[in-house]
Amino acid sequence: MIKYIISAFFIYLLIGSMIFLFQRKIIFNISGKPNKPEDYELSNIKELKIQTSDGVDLLAWYSRPKKNQPMLVYFHGNSFDIGERADRIKRYINNGWGVLLLAWRGYSGNLGKPTEKNLYIDGESTIKWIIDNLNFDYENLIIYGESLGCAVAVELGTRYKFKSIILESPFTSITDIAQKRYKIYPVRYLVLDKFDNYSKIDKILSPILIISGKKDEVIPHSHSKKLFLKANNPKKNLFIDEAMHNNLYDFNIDKEVIEFNSLI
Repeated sequence: MIKYIISAFFIYLLIGSMIFLFQRKIIFNISGKPNKPEDYELSNIKELKIQTSDGVDLLAWYSRPKKNQPMLVYFHGNSFDIGERADRIKRYINNGWGVLLLAWRGYSGNLGKPTEKNLYIDGESTIKWIIDNLNFDYENLIIYGESLGCAVAVELGTRYKFKSIILESPFTSITDIAQKRYKIYPVRYLVLDKFDNYSKIDKILSPILIISGKKDEVIPHSHSKKLFLKANNPKKNLFIDEAMHNNLYDFNIDKEVIEFNSLI
């Protein structure tokens, strides 16, 4: 009996150690290089290299806004390259908005390793580059976070006041997600990149729109509800009954994003 208990404990420690050691491989599902913007039927897109404060060059796609229109800064989610977001940004470009779609370090062919700290550096360096080079001020920037990108949008939202913050399929924290998946492990003490959005959401200085599918199979919809309840006004939510994690644009959520920003 004791032998079985020792064996089970050894297996428990072995699996836990593997999860701890490879957690960043699990969290950050890095992608390969995208095709050129024109391959996705995007016109008038300029490919940029934005250098971060720690010297990493990041690929970004930029489309200039029409006169007196805002700039949407798109922080993408986990998995896939930025080309997979082409249909999304096209909708805002067609509305006359400017768009800057950033690829994180480690994604879309960029060098570097993604971590919580490094993604915050990527996001802030991008905002600084826009302010310094495109003659925008903070209050004309719409910060759009998609899934993993929500964490950077939330963090920057506690530092600066933007026109708005859009959170698509956000999560309370990586720790909460990990605890649900690995119930038998003390993950709260093991997670390196916590991305604790819940502790920050009420410190955001800008109007917030939270969008979520009630059938989200990746991040439970309950995360969005908790974040919305804690967020300060002005705020609005768009919770879609039949939507899942990756098909929210099938429900034309861009129309709500555009309307929300027209009213603030």
